[in-house]
Parts: sequence; C-alpha cells; structure tokens
Amino acid sequence: MSEPFRPFTSKLIPLPAENVDTDQIIPARFLKTTEKDGLAAALFNDWRYLADGSPNPAFVLNRPEMQGRQVLIAGDNFGCGSSREHAPWALTAWGIRAIVSTSFADIFRNNSLKNGLLPIVVDEPTLSGLRALLARDPEAAVAVDLVAQTVTLPDGSTIGFTIDPFARSMLLAGTDEIGWVMERLPAIEAWEGANPARVDTRPAGSAR
Repeated sequence: MSEPFRPFTSKLIPLPAENVDTDQIIPARFLKTTEKDGLAAALFNDWRYLADGSPNPAFVLNRPEMQGRQVLIAGDNFGCGSSREHAPWALTAWGIRAIVSTSFADIFRNNSLKNGLLPIVVDEPTLSGLRALLARDPEAAVAVDLVAQTVTLPDGSTIGFTIDPFARSMLLAGTDEIGWVMERLPAIEAWEGANPARVDTRPAGSAR
C-alpha cells in the first residue's frame, strides 16, 4: 500500500544513462530486507559513494540542488535486469515519484505501478526536448497529473502519456491488487454465501 497518487510539481533530475539495470538502481547486497525503511541510502549506492564510503561529488543525486526533486529524466530501457521490488522501493524512499523514459523493462514497470512510482513513456523527440529544457534552465519544473495523464511544461504546453487503466486506478487509490480485492471482500463473501460451491469439497465416499 502507498499514498494515493496526487498531482504535483517538481524540478527535474537528469540521469541520461541508458540500460540502467536494477542492480545499479539497488545492488543485490541490499536485498536481504523486506522493509522499505532505509532503502533511500541504498539507491544507486555504487554510483553515489566512492570506495572509501564518501559521497561521489560527480553523481547527480549528490548535488545539493537535487534534493527534494521528484521527477527523474532517464535514458532508454530503464530498469532492465533482474526482478526486484526493492528498485521502486528505493526510488520512492529517496523521494522520486515519476520517471520519464522512452522505455522501461516490463517487470520494473509493473513493480513500479504496484508501488506508487509512475513510469512515463515518451518518444525520443519528447525526451530530447526535456533534456534541452534542462540544459537551458536547470531549475525548470513540470506538473505531473495522473488523472489527466499529462506533464505540463513551464511554457504551459503539455506532454500526454498513457497508463493501463487498472494500474492507474490503483495508483490514484494508493492501493494494489490485494487491497482492491480486500475492499470487495464483503461483496465476495455475500456472493459465495448465495451461490453453491462449484467444486464438491466433501471427502470421497461421504454421504451426498
């Protein structure tokens, strides 16, 4: 379960590297926990820290002006590699709420949608335009609206995107498939009570 996804405005984080895999997002040594607390420190750990454990000043997330930004502008094929829910957990724990790329690995995209992280797919000219915007104005901010499925740029123009309708409804409600089913449990139990079982569960040879 996560917070309901609401419209928000944020400055942008540039991460133009392509084929960023889940082991780069969060290295495998941090996967021993099923708790989300503390995972922000593990995000891009091998890029964020030098061999002596000190912050790498060259990495984008370590720049002071990036703190509090919620939209990552990524390269193509973001989130490839092995499946791990820890990847979207770490990203959202750091504060990232949406990622814009030309494509996402299927498993990463699905894990993101189930964990409150919005993967926005755009075409290459649109992504290039966002990078050009950042180059002109590193402080530029965009407004993300999942209801309207738009990203609004500083000049008022919009970028449209599409999300699977069911996944979109889950994000807006701040729930997942399990939560969706649990909300309907009274109706499910009422239906089961009013309809005979389709499979006879009595032991073989018992009276019928």
